[in-house]
Amino acid sequence: MAVAFEPTSASEPAAAETGRPADPQPPVPGALSVLGWARWTWRTLTSMRTALILLFLLAVGAIPGSMLPQRGVSVEQVNNYFTEHPDLAPWLDRLYLFDVYSSPWYAAIYLLLFVSLTGCVLPRALAHYRAMRAPPPRTPRNLGRMPYSASFTTAAGPEQVLAGARGLLTRHRIRTETDGRTGARSVSAETGYLRETGNVLFHLALLALLAALATGSFLSYRGNMLVVEGDGFANTVTSYDSYFPGTAVDQEDLQPFSFTVEDFDVSYVQEGEMSGQAASYTADLSYRSSPEAPERDHRLEVNHPLSVDGAQVYLLGHGYAPEFEVKNSEGEVVFDQPVPFIARQERTFTSDGVVKVPDAGEQQLGFTSVFLPSAAKGPGGDLVSDFPAARDPVVTLTGYRGDLGLDSGASQSVYQLNTEDMNRLGESPELRPGDSWKLPDGAGTVTFTGYSDYISMQVNSNPARLPALAAASTAVLGLLATLFVRPRRVWVRARAREDGRTVVEVAGLGKSENAALTADFHSFATSLRDRLREGPATETGTKE
Repeated sequence: MAVAFEPTSASEPAAAETGRPADPQPPVPGALSVLGWARWTWRTLTSMRTALILLFLLAVGAIPGSMLPQRGVSVEQVNNYFTEHPDLAPWLDRLYLFDVYSSPWYAAIYLLLFVSLTGCVLPRALAHYRAMRAPPPRTPRNLGRMPYSASFTTAAGPEQVLAGARGLLTRHRIRTETDGRTGARSVSAETGYLRETGNVLFHLALLALLAALATGSFLSYRGNMLVVEGDGFANTVTSYDSYFPGTAVDQEDLQPFSFTVEDFDVSYVQEGEMSGQAASYTADLSYRSSPEAPERDHRLEVNHPLSVDGAQVYLLGHGYAPEFEVKNSEGEVVFDQPVPFIARQERTFTSDGVVKVPDAGEQQLGFTSVFLPSAAKGPGGDLVSDFPAARDPVVTLTGYRGDLGLDSGASQSVYQLNTEDMNRLGESPELRPGDSWKLPDGAGTVTFTGYSDYISMQVNSNPARLPALAAASTAVLGLLATLFVRPRRVWVRARAREDGRTVVEVAGLGKSENAALTADFHSFATSLRDRLREGPATETGTKE
């Protein structure tokens, strides 16, 4: 006969057989409260692991800023990137990859790292401060188990032994105690706290550096501009080609300096594999720190900026500004000035530019142009530049007549020509300085009168620059202390024997594995023995 059993839990048979009630089920953990989640979030954010992850993310996030052109450094290079990569550039721009250091995602990583370091470093600094004020640890019962241990006997008494040890440990924090069980007297000494001090100082300096950089983003400003040789610049917002003010910076906060580019000189390598590369840039400036200040001179070079009232003027690069004279159909001069061109190839300085003539008459004139500083015939017979210096300057023009669109209200780039409402006039012949091109249909005449150099510069004013430098220097000092200071502990125990002699035990412990520490501990034991004027020390155990 088959007998069916109903399934039961493991506790039911025991309860039925013994008559005892079933064991209660373990309690189910309750859900975290809002305060509990807040504590968990804070502990996770302020852990050293999270700080290291955020520091790594900050470094990774800075990679696009070093690989892609940034608007804060060179708007022209960003525009060139859009021209060369018309499909990719808009997507990169949506991710703020041309403004990495002012992007929301980079700022989020930055702020989280600042909070994380604050939560990590401040409690650690307080704990280190308390540890520095606390006495050294008590003497262990078995000194023979230390990485270094030695013992010897001496006729000196225990007090004399400890006095000799204290005399050798003048730079250590010392604690003297008596073992109530054996009556042995001992000295505990510790040194090398500067290593942990350097570690804390490094992290505090890193925190100060982040605070200085954040302060600088509020109180600093920077701007880029092109200045043609012979022209001047006044430090006003309207004088900049691109201007990036800090959150708390107003127009009135700009230093009232001005300068004029008196002369610019560039030299190139003439021969060899490096032929065509720039050897040096120098610009001679005359400047005033304020309208009432006397005029002074300064030679501007790469990495040698002009410093005026807390602002630095840096030399970034240079280019050519061909000069054109345009006459309308009636022979009147309607345009006569240099036009900065942007280098298409920095090795040969083949440059592109646009000339806009809005006052040519009923219909406006516009030209796209190519400037070749050293014109030569290429392999295919086309005209190229074979050297960046202006050995044989040539320009070619493509003319248009119509509406430039300047009155539409929409912003335009000075390096682009909107030909949507214009008719093409044709292409010019090769023009050298002094050559003219008579425009078709009696539209006028264009003369290439020569060229000038221009320099691209950046003005940077950051009142937090010196605090940031001090914080970075302090971080380096703290790191050096962390690397080179060797923390260690030394114990000396003196116990009197029945025969009147004293057994001296010496032990040492280093917080880092270092063979030099073992030599230091042995030198201390030997010095103590010699001070007590006894025979050679007998090592009972040495561990490395």
